[in-house]
Amino acid sequence: MKKILVLAMVSLLIFFPTISRSQSVKPITGSFINLTYQDVRNKYMNPQYFDNTDPQMWRAKVRELHAMGMEYLVFLAVANDEKSFYPSKLMPWAYPKEKQSPVDAIMDEAARLNMKVFMSIGWAKDQDDDIRDAKIRNRQLAMMKELATLYGKHKALYGWYLPVEDCICPVFAEHAVQAVNELTKEARSLTPGKKILISPYGLSQSDFNRADYEQQLAKLKVDIIAYQDEVGCVREPFPIVNLKKNWKKLRDIHNRLHIELWANVESFTWEKAPNDRTSALIPAAFPRLLSQMAAASEAPVDRIISFSVCGIIDDPRSSYQLGQPVWSHQVYNEYMAWKAGSEYTSLMESSFTKKLNNSADSHMIEESQKALLDGVTAEENAADAAWVKFGKGYHEVLIDMEKNTTVRKILLRMLNDHEGNIGLPLKVYLFASSDAKNYHLISIKDTPVFPNNNLDVWIDTICFDLSDINTRYLKVAFDAPQAVYMDEIYVNPIKKN
Repeated sequence: MKKILVLAMVSLLIFFPTISRSQSVKPITGSFINLTYQDVRNKYMNPQYFDNTDPQMWRAKVRELHAMGMEYLVFLAVANDEKSFYPSKLMPWAYPKEKQSPVDAIMDEAARLNMKVFMSIGWAKDQDDDIRDAKIRNRQLAMMKELATLYGKHKALYGWYLPVEDCICPVFAEHAVQAVNELTKEARSLTPGKKILISPYGLSQSDFNRADYEQQLAKLKVDIIAYQDEVGCVREPFPIVNLKKNWKKLRDIHNRLHIELWANVESFTWEKAPNDRTSALIPAAFPRLLSQMAAASEAPVDRIISFSVCGIIDDPRSSYQLGQPVWSHQVYNEYMAWKAGSEYTSLMESSFTKKLNNSADSHMIEESQKALLDGVTAEENAADAAWVKFGKGYHEVLIDMEKNTTVRKILLRMLNDHEGNIGLPLKVYLFASSDAKNYHLISIKDTPVFPNNNLDVWIDTICFDLSDINTRYLKVAFDAPQAVYMDEIYVNPIKKN
């Protein structure tokens, strides 16, 4: 029994080795809260056949989010199908009257933990509210007055989330500007000093070159715009490539507008068809999420929140399991390891932010593979020229360090693109030699496996931690069941300051 406990402790130390984490990538500090099942998209994140009005469950979820580092909670909606999740006088309640309301439970627990909550004024009817409908707008205003009466002086109330999720395609529409400003005027009258947040979509369709693009945003009387990054919705084949440019364009605009720029990173992908109400939202791979966070941080945005951490990334120790079984837990473990500064995820982050140097260089490898040691990394795009392409079958990469060298660590970067039939080998083998003739095996690594890969493209890394191997020659070998794209083999990688 003692031996088993020792082995378990060693395993935990291997999984969560900690170092000082780089501050270049901002963590997620806020999550949307979805109180109700609305369609199949909520199959895992808010299941249909459980009590989603249980105040004890919601208090537990707030505690879990706080433990993950969430500072902000954003109610997606506090009513649906004309039933409220708070003690309303405008409509019937969606919860038993003898119980505390879900909104009260969340607000009170958030206050206890010094968290900040954005109150929603949706849904006036349901998730298809049309802000151009006067009846919808009047009900939103009536809800805002009622909610201000109930929670206007609540310690947790930080501001309002206005569910005016209009498309910025190619610019923010005038009717949406007017709707936002009408609601904002009422919010500032009822709750002076509280922040106003909106979260529009359409970055991939935005026309930043139009003069009225910035002019429309300048009309908005809001404090924060948290743009949906649309990576989960896959509005274009390789969304992160253009997203990096768009965040920088928005940073320049927001500097002039003096409106806070937040990123609403989409931590989900789709179980079946994308952007379909009959397809469930499921967690995306952690490397894809980290790359999204890196793109937003490079701009830099002021804050990163997500639709959604709650119900997508789930603590495996929770008594209330939301999220897709197994894989929501894996993303949680990887995200928390990154937050704790694990060496593996820290190296991954540094490679994403182009802050990783290679101790080897391109003259140590054959001509056709020089790009593997040139320090130039590729984007999440199969057409990027920095990828070295390997076809199906067995491959070897030989590296001559030119003299006996102590090798402590090797990091490989590979592309994961299911639709492009580009993936990782099942295993990677590492050999060493003193004479380039007789190689001995020093390590074998299983490659990362994440099954939610039907729609996404991301970069995976594989890390060999070695016990100070002294060698001149290295050989990386693998058998590929499909095309493998690799852009860099870092030998003794060094993080830049």
